Amino acid sequence: MRPRLHSFRLAGAGLVAIYTALMSGADGITKFIAGQFAAPQLYAISGLIVVILSILADRHKTQQRGLRTGCPKAMALRSAATVIAVVSFFHAFRLLPFADVFLFVGLIPIFAGLMSGPILGERVRPAAWAALVAAFVGVMCLFPQGLHGLEAGHIWALLASVLGTFSMIMARYIGRVEQNALAQVFYPNLAIAITMGLALPFVWKPMGLSDLALICAYAVLLFMGRWVLVVALGRLEAYVVTPLMNLQFAWMVIIGAVFFGEFPSAGTYLGVAIVMGSGLFLIWDQLSPNLPPKPRLGPPGNLRSDP
Repeated sequence: MRPRLHSFRLAGAGLVAIYTALMSGADGITKFIAGQFAAPQLYAISGLIVVILSILADRHKTQQRGLRTGCPKAMALRSAATVIAVVSFFHAFRLLPFADVFLFVGLIPIFAGLMSGPILGERVRPAAWAALVAAFVGVMCLFPQGLHGLEAGHIWALLASVLGTFSMIMARYIGRVEQNALAQVFYPNLAIAITMGLALPFVWKPMGLSDLALICAYAVLLFMGRWVLVVALGRLEAYVVTPLMNLQFAWMVIIGAVFFGEFPSAGTYLGVAIVMGSGLFLIWDQLSPNLPPKPRLGPPGNLRSDP
């Protein structure tokens, strides 16, 4: 049983690595679009595309369960948090360099550790807390000047990180009740498409075919990434998944240098090394032979929004 449990968790770690590559590409497109168009123009179109892709993917499943959810209230909370998080990240990318935004992305594991207890009832081991603290220190290495001179972009980034973490925690919460991963992609993006569509007439600007192609590419990357993340959250504890997501730093260093001319300092590379090391340590700790087997599904925490 133990080898199967290890393989199950290793597969989850691999899915998270794929997710970081997909979302880094989507973030690069967001930064480019944010310099030319308002948030509703990106998210109304991309959200609608993801909704359509979800419906098409659901029609090709062998088990026709549809996109129904057994956790409507929890799904509504996840959807609302997702809408605010994506808009906040949009403004953060518009106002800040990549490195500054990912200072706050690096805080996501800390937020996840704080939320996992009351919402998911998952006990975070002391060794894992040590890895989380190390990850935070690694992110701080990216900014030796500290957090002086906070601007609007930093507030947007902080809000995005908090609500983005809550959305992921809710994904794992819902995953304990149902296994319909597509539903967790469909409903948040439906909420994005509707809310951004309402604002779209007020901010619309003419677009070229190249811009539309970028938004379509963004939607495909987002669809694939969010689907992969939901599946990964069903295989690993939230506090393990979120530090692994800091692998995204490596992708962002490459994208920032190639497409935006942002060349990190030595402190950036040191921070990336510490962050990635803390994520690998969490995987080692999760697969430690001294860790008793833990069932995949468990009782939810104190949040009682759905059965």
